[in-house]
Amino acid sequence: MKTLNFASSLAVLSVLACTTPSQPATAAAQESGAENGDMRWSVEPDGGKDRAPKLRLSHRRTTSDLSLDADLGVKRPEFGAAQSALGGSGPVRFSVRHESGTLECSGTLAQSYDGEGRCSFTPDAAFERALASRGLAPDKRGDLFAMLIVDATIELADGLTAEGVKPGDWDDLVAAAALEVTPAFVRGFKGTSLQLSDVRDLNAAGFAKLGIDDVTGMKALGVTGDYVRELRTAGYDKLSAEDVIGMKAMGVTGDYARRMNGAAGGTR
Repeated sequence: MKTLNFASSLAVLSVLACTTPSQPATAAAQESGAENGDMRWSVEPDGGKDRAPKLRLSHRRTTSDLSLDADLGVKRPEFGAAQSALGGSGPVRFSVRHESGTLECSGTLAQSYDGEGRCSFTPDAAFERALASRGLAPDKRGDLFAMLIVDATIELADGLTAEGVKPGDWDDLVAAAALEVTPAFVRGFKGTSLQLSDVRDLNAAGFAKLGIDDVTGMKALGVTGDYVRELRTAGYDKLSAEDVIGMKAMGVTGDYARRMNGAAGGTR
């Protein structure tokens, strides 16, 4: 199987930043120090998945939402201290220690899970060296903050490489983490077969010439001819295969696409 084009999905995420329901944060950070003044956090009750409290981390023009639910300790144990601290009231401080670096936050809670404050991020030098040795060094040190947000790790990078889908650069690694493309996912996908009917359905939806990367990417995310037709009906009739893959990865439905296209004046 050829390498899936994870970078293309990340590019689409940035294009849809103002129109998609939610987005993994990407850090357009400057060098150490300058970005810290733009880092903020806020928390609100009943704002996350299953009405769990929601923690929002904002950096410049990007945001990332984290549901502080019962599964958090399993999926992102590094946020456990934050979840506990935000359950109080008054002045609050909490830290998030990730392989990529440490996030230090402080602020005030009006009540349990209702408050806001500021954060600073300190990259981990050993993590930077490990990325560099694998050809995955980011453009700016502040970009490491994005890796904390989406939980991009060296283990993920090495696992994908072992499965034959080596990230080409740090963007690829962030995209893979954001889309939850794990080594286990890749192994499972290798065992599936593409049916001729799948390809014909996509061809009939308007994609007459699809490469193997396009077809496998669509298959992996469950893109069907019907989904493509829904987007076209919504006014998105000039989308590339990469565009469609990215929109599907972000959970963009035909109904949502129609509403967003209408809000944009039908210019998509």
